[in-house]
Amino acid sequence: MTDDTVAAVVRQWQTVHPGLDTSPMELIGRINRCAALLQQAVSAPLREAGLSRAEFDLLGALRRSGRDLTPSELARETFASGAAVTKRLRQLIERGLVERIADDRDRRVAHVRLTGRGRETIDTVLPAQLEFERAALAGLGEQQRDALGEQLAELLIQLEGRLGTLR
Repeated sequence: MTDDTVAAVVRQWQTVHPGLDTSPMELIGRINRCAALLQQAVSAPLREAGLSRAEFDLLGALRRSGRDLTPSELARETFASGAAVTKRLRQLIERGLVERIADDRDRRVAHVRLTGRGRETIDTVLPAQLEFERAALAGLGEQQRDALGEQLAELLIQLEGRLGTLR
């Protein structure tokens, strides 16, 4: 067994409950621990741009979609709650990175678009962020990254099929 923090937790459970199948904990625990560590790691590119990861994700969704999006669409694209998206949009609007545009046909609907400054920000930060993420994965060889990526994609497809889209 690999000697990481999850292995220590598994050993403790096996001491308390010998014979208990902890294999799900070994996988899910490691996925959760990796996700937590990656979420906590504030990259230099994001910090220098004054962006949180969640704000970066919103700007990225707008940039890659190539069109204006509603707050509901942004919530779906970024796996965030509507309230979280509203809060982040307010901050991004105040900083001049995005703007709200009223729908011509239905004034109750608002669309969000990148400003020129927002487009410039995401286009500058994205390459630097990808380099940061590449460095975070540097301990894995290309074949390991590819294999892990394929396995995680298979797991994601299975989970989305069984559990639906989680928020």
